[in-house]
Amino acid sequence: MINSLNKTTFDWVIFTTTHTNNEAEQLTNDLIGLPFSFLQSLRMGGIGSKRMIIEETSQNFHQYINKISDINYANIELRPQGIIVLINKGLRNFNWVIPYRQLVIYKTDRLSIHAQGKYICFKKNILYKENKKFISKMINLRVEDQEKYLNPTYE
Repeated sequence: MINSLNKTTFDWVIFTTTHTNNEAEQLTNDLIGLPFSFLQSLRMGGIGSKRMIIEETSQNFHQYINKISDINYANIELRPQGIIVLINKGLRNFNWVIPYRQLVIYKTDRLSIHAQGKYICFKKNILYKENKKFISKMINLRVEDQEKYLNPTYE
């Protein structure tokens, strides 16, 4: 656990993960839990999305995506208490860590993920259709996490 950092003070958590970053990995684990085990992953039918095309982002993301006409891709990884949006920019990788309590998902003419005052929109194309089951799983995990806070059990 990183004692010098308080996870409630973070409103924008994005890490460069091109190279091993132990502090980023530790903070990610503290914020949204350890990765699911191999057996849990198999039972869930997978914990990672296929790549999706980024259509639009908030102003804060512009430094993390390709500025020229290249197609920008991202993947999503599920964790017990949140998600990681994995963004690829050329040979560099960035992880946006989002706890479920901050996650808002809109499914309109495109998939839009909002958190921490930022957003990223994914194009609804063949790649989106391949991820429909995954997106439903992500929404269900978010709902389950929210229910813990809405209906707490007292022992």
